[in-house]
Parts: sequence; structure tokens; C-alpha cells
Amino acid sequence: MKDVSLALTILTAMITPAVLILATTSLIVATSQRLGRNIDRARNLSERLIKNLFTKKVLSEKEHVYNQLNKVTRRTRLLQRAMTILYVALSDFVATSICIGVVEILNIRFTWLPLVLGIFGSGLVFYATLLLISESGIALIAVREEMNYVLDVGTEKFNSRHEEDDI
Repeated sequence: MKDVSLALTILTAMITPAVLILATTSLIVATSQRLGRNIDRARNLSERLIKNLFTKKVLSEKEHVYNQLNKVTRRTRLLQRAMTILYVALSDFVATSICIGVVEILNIRFTWLPLVLGIFGSGLVFYATLLLISESGIALIAVREEMNYVLDVGTEKFNSRHEEDDI
């Protein structure tokens, strides 16, 4: 009976990091999707910028596209860094789970090791979320600038049409 109880205790302790593994995996999936959309946006902006360089577009449009491309580049770098950190954290949580089992099975005195691994992995996830928050802030600024630019261009077109009608 003691062996079964001990085995259940060990398994329970090993499964505890599974919650952290699941949360980290969810962040990885969401970040991966954001990164994919961001890369598509970067490609779109790059194409627009290249087309604008060889046309007689208004300078403000070229500046706007360049500014947006700069922001999307910063966002992509943050997302890539967050992804890397999340993968390291995921590996760390798996190592934590394995370490719990090994420490208990071998009855060695390194009981502090799984705790250190778990805290380290949690710190990595925390840092990754700070990067994601920063990326979200840049995205918000980029959307605001895009909307302001579109509204300015629309207002300019609208006003120029009415001026023509007045003449």
C-alpha cells in the first residue's frame, strides 16, 4: 500500500508542472499565429514600399508605409524573442516534471532542483509575457497611425472634391 501511495504522490507532483506546460503551449500557439500575421503584414508593406519608390506617390504615403514597416519589424523581433523564450520555458517545465520524478525515485537530496527549475521557467514565461505586452502596444500605435492616415487622406479627398464643386 505504501508503494502505491508513494507512486501516486510522485505522479501527482510530476503532473503539477503540466498546468504550466499547458499554459506555455497556449501562449506559443497564440504567439505563433501573431507572428505569422505580422510576417504577412511585413511582406505586404514591403511590396507597397517598393511600388511607391518607383511611382510618383505623395511623399507622405511613402513615409507612412516606411513608418508602418518599421513598426512591424520591431513587432516581429519581439514576437520571435518571445517565441524562443516560451520554447525554453516549455523545455524547462518538462525538465521540472522529469526532475521531480527522478529526485523521488532515486531518493536523492536534490529536492531543491525541481523548485529552482519551476521558478526559472515561470520567470521565463513572465518575461515572454512582458515582451508580448510591449508588442501589443506597438501594434496599437501602428493601428492608430494607420487609421489616422486613412482618415486624413479621406478628408483631403473629400475636401478637394467639394472645392471642385464650388468652382
